[in-house]
Amino acid sequence: MDTTPLRASRDFRLLFLAGTVFYFGAMVSYVAIPYQIYTLTGSNFAVGAIGLVELAPIIVFGLYGGALADHVDRRRLLIWTGLAQAVFTAVLAVNAFVGEPQVWVIFVVSALLTSCSAMQRPSREALLPRTVSHDQLTAANALASLGMQIGVLAGPAVGGLLVAYVGIGWCFLIDIGGLLVASTLFVLMRSYPHREETTPPSLAGIKQGIDYAFGRRDLLGTYFVDIAAMLFAMPVVLFPALAEEVFGQPQFLGLLYSAEVIGALVATALSGWTSRFHHHGRAIVVAAMAYGGFIALAGLMPNIWLVALALAFAGAADMISGIFRSTVWSQTIPESMRGRLAGIEMLSYSLGPLGGQVRAGVTADLWSVRGAVVSGGAACIAGVGLTATWLRDFWSYDSQTDQYAVAERAVREAAGES
Repeated sequence: MDTTPLRASRDFRLLFLAGTVFYFGAMVSYVAIPYQIYTLTGSNFAVGAIGLVELAPIIVFGLYGGALADHVDRRRLLIWTGLAQAVFTAVLAVNAFVGEPQVWVIFVVSALLTSCSAMQRPSREALLPRTVSHDQLTAANALASLGMQIGVLAGPAVGGLLVAYVGIGWCFLIDIGGLLVASTLFVLMRSYPHREETTPPSLAGIKQGIDYAFGRRDLLGTYFVDIAAMLFAMPVVLFPALAEEVFGQPQFLGLLYSAEVIGALVATALSGWTSRFHHHGRAIVVAAMAYGGFIALAGLMPNIWLVALALAFAGAADMISGIFRSTVWSQTIPESMRGRLAGIEMLSYSLGPLGGQVRAGVTADLWSVRGAVVSGGAACIAGVGLTATWLRDFWSYDSQTDQYAVAERAVREAAGES
């Protein structure tokens, strides 16, 4: 793995550590919130309703947070939204420790937390390219993904142990600690002022970002490939049914949940070659189609261990696609538009999984669990293939010759950020 950004940039190290700690704490709470709702209500619908109350904040504050990130000091926005999340999580902790926790508190605070997180993420995504040189962006995106994966893998394991042995409230305390540490690391970073005059966030500014995104076929390709993969092939909602109904081995449910993350970790650890590969469009398409293929293969496997192996390969393919998608975004989007485009990007990879859960569940009920997994993987391959055929400019994207990548490289060199 290419660790040059960690060695070369102090601010990237701080951003990497902050992201790792943030994701770890968030994933501890990710275990606690649905478990607490289920124990209080006994309703699977109530657990799923958390996603419904989070949908509107993701859309509204993701777009607004992106526009805000293109106007204010992004580092300060990271700090204040992180502290706000710590305050709201403290409310969840208090609610968990009282004698009779209130379900409505969990729903209200979850919506508030999602609003803050949606406002924060565009600033974090937009700030990363400023902390490293242009030629280190692929390696920096791979490292950032590694930090996220560490949190995603370790957080649920720790959260499960805390829920089982010391109580739900302690999960929220761990999350608060992570948010405070991450906010402190943001404080230690230097300020990155905007290179040109900015305008306050507005509907016109958000529309300008949307028009820019839809006016570039290479960006459209990254969005549609991601949506196709998540909408058609994401199998997570079917894992309980696979473990319980198909194989009769519910004790291996955790293996299914962690298999893709482990595959992604391995792919990231071996990602040094990605910095030397410049045909990013082809890499994204091939990796996304491989993801669909391995998901379909998982649905055909005769035992749960082979299912987990196929899921691990799927996770590795998805991570390769993700590294190159992030690189296209960070290498080509102008500084003045990065926040708004990061907000749009967040919508593309947030709405796809929500729709994918519905698709998978309905297909499994109308047909079968295996049929839902296999058909989803096949549909992913078809959807990505059609996207590549439709957007030929995206398939032929080359970071060394693309006009937007060349222009952004020149701007950074002129600004002394080469």
